Amino acid sequence: MNTIINFMKRNYKILLAIVVVSVTLFAFEIKSGTEADPGKDKLLLELLTFVIEKGHYSPAAIDDNFSKGVYKDYIQALDPSKRFFLQSDIDEFSKFETELDDALINKDLTFFSLTYDRLMKRMDESKKIYKEVLNVPFNYSIDESFNTDYDKAPYAKNEKELKDRWRKQIKLSTLSSLTDRLKMQEDRLKGVESKSTDDDEALVKSGDKIENDLIKTKNKVSGDTDKIKTFAELEKETRDNALKALDEYFGFMKDLDRDDWFSVYINSITARFDPHTNYFAAEEKERFDVDISGKLEGIGARLQKKNDYTEISELISGGPAWRGKELEAGDLVTKVAQGNADPVDVVGMRLEDVVKKIKGPKGSEVRLTVKKVDGTIKVISIIRDIVEIEETYVKSSVVVKDGLKYGVIYLPKFYIDFADRGGRDAGKDIALEVERLKKEKISGIVLDVRDDGGGSLSTVVDIAGLFIEQGPIVQIKSAGLKKEVLYDRDKKIEWDGPLVIMVNSFSASASEILAAAIQDYKRGIIVGSKQTYGKGTVQNVIDFNQFVRNSSVGDLGALKTTTQKFYRINGGSTQLEGVSSDIVMPDRFAYLKMGERDVENAMPWDKIDAADYTVWNKNENFNKAILNSKNRIASNPQFQLIEDNAKWIDSRKDDNTYSLNIDKFRMAQNEIEQKAKKYKPISQYKNNLKFNSLPYEIEEFAKDSVLKEKRERWHQGLSKDVYIEEALNVLDDLQPKTDLKKSIPSKLKKEKLVKS
Repeated sequence: MNTIINFMKRNYKILLAIVVVSVTLFAFEIKSGTEADPGKDKLLLELLTFVIEKGHYSPAAIDDNFSKGVYKDYIQALDPSKRFFLQSDIDEFSKFETELDDALINKDLTFFSLTYDRLMKRMDESKKIYKEVLNVPFNYSIDESFNTDYDKAPYAKNEKELKDRWRKQIKLSTLSSLTDRLKMQEDRLKGVESKSTDDDEALVKSGDKIENDLIKTKNKVSGDTDKIKTFAELEKETRDNALKALDEYFGFMKDLDRDDWFSVYINSITARFDPHTNYFAAEEKERFDVDISGKLEGIGARLQKKNDYTEISELISGGPAWRGKELEAGDLVTKVAQGNADPVDVVGMRLEDVVKKIKGPKGSEVRLTVKKVDGTIKVISIIRDIVEIEETYVKSSVVVKDGLKYGVIYLPKFYIDFADRGGRDAGKDIALEVERLKKEKISGIVLDVRDDGGGSLSTVVDIAGLFIEQGPIVQIKSAGLKKEVLYDRDKKIEWDGPLVIMVNSFSASASEILAAAIQDYKRGIIVGSKQTYGKGTVQNVIDFNQFVRNSSVGDLGALKTTTQKFYRINGGSTQLEGVSSDIVMPDRFAYLKMGERDVENAMPWDKIDAADYTVWNKNENFNKAILNSKNRIASNPQFQLIEDNAKWIDSRKDDNTYSLNIDKFRMAQNEIEQKAKKYKPISQYKNNLKFNSLPYEIEEFAKDSVLKEKRERWHQGLSKDVYIEEALNVLDDLQPKTDLKKSIPSKLKKEKLVKS
């Protein structure tokens, strides 16, 4: 949900302030060099406070209230489920609750060091606890319960209470898994029974014993692959799986070093300014750049940790590893070599460090020693290249409905590569897709920005400009400066036909600017959730390394900080309020708190003067289309079911207490399942529409089966989407009226005149 502006010329005053910061920090660096060793952590705090003070749109006062907020966020981030710290730890930590503002100003790391050391100690103790808990079978006949509302739960008073909390947390997890396994086995047994005798009523129930001869009989009927297991065997399986999952979790936690935890502390500080001001450590900044640009330099493979090994989880379509056809998903990387250099053993190495060794500049060679799925060892040479993350980019489809052909464009994010102005960006790609759709003789476009969290603001201007002649798109205001209006100055209109923008409650930032501009111009109809996310702020990413010369502490990362607010061309802010849909469609999560308005420290809503713009006057059926859609939705059983489901989900949001007695747990789960069956048709819905790729993409399928499979999955999803169906209905209603006289063939007109 990060809208990033890189308008160097437009934001010269902000950049000038940053330059002043830069010069001052150079002085800081020179001064600190004369001291013993201020350390990377203190330098980061120094950079952080100074840059936020100079660059943030509305910096918060660093006082005792600020300190309390940092304390609360940080402790919660360290131990969200309260299974590490004891109450005695919290009592010790709380002495610093109102002192963290002074600690920040004085670069005092006492509190961080205390909490970090204590967390490491408690985590080591916790490893012993969960292994001990999972070493013996659970007694599921005991009548006890567990509440998962961790915010309201107290901290454990002593080690005994802490062990009991771990026991109950793990027991709830294994109980859920066990009941699923029992139900699957019962269903299978019922199927076997229907083929054998009706008087055999033996089912696998809570704690019931299954006689060995019955098991053998069932196994003969169902085959070895469907072997019926005893309750004890299933219980043991769930504990084994829980142990494996916790081992993997703690393995991941082990990979985190002190710098990672210090990033957590820093972000507890930045969160007090607003929810979108964040610190990026070096690796996080790199991931952010990849996320916003959709490309990277490397081999094109996704990696994951598997015990001490690094596993290839997926090859990115079109990347060098995919083209080489030697590396496969499931391969375990054991060694990495740069070109002809000696290979480095990476078994047991942190995943982040392995990734660093495998990634590298375009044209360079990396040699991976991998253990194949069949157990053989192979050395694979790969020449690194530019890898495009296909899921980042826009895609389109065509669909025929009621004799008319429509285009559906999905934009997952407003991407751009700031480092390569000639590279791909969302604005250019949307323009290209519109051109391709026009060649298919479409009669309308649905632009889908559901779940689109934003991205580059410059691309919003370009995209909105495709649908209007020219005019303002968004207004921007910096602290203490006059507003600035960003215009589409190109008179060319790529598409002047019927247009629908699809949004939901997760459409944020840049998505909201686009939807707001189209709505204010009345250029198209906005359909979707009651309102979008509500993020109306602009962030700039400031690289800390540019401020420090001759630093020996390594990469200092970057700060993404809120520098501006944006406003609709009608003057209203999208902050908190978002964009209200012209046509509201029932949403399963409509009643849950998940927008900007529900986030602590969010910037306030406000309003400025409207820009000068002219409303689009070519949508003759605009109001009628909205009315027709509202009537359809109100009488649509599928939408009625979704609305009912949303209310049911909302009614269950405070159900946090679970019985750990298997009979009571299964009874409660069965009740939920019975109620949930009512909503099963939501996922089974089909709109009977057929979606197809454009010709250029169909040609690519012949050489890229992965892309073909991805598109087929997308089209399958669209064919089950009641929202896209209604969006297409709206396009039907937006079709321009035809002159009846002009539409009647001349020969037919003469015949009618004669008859009259």
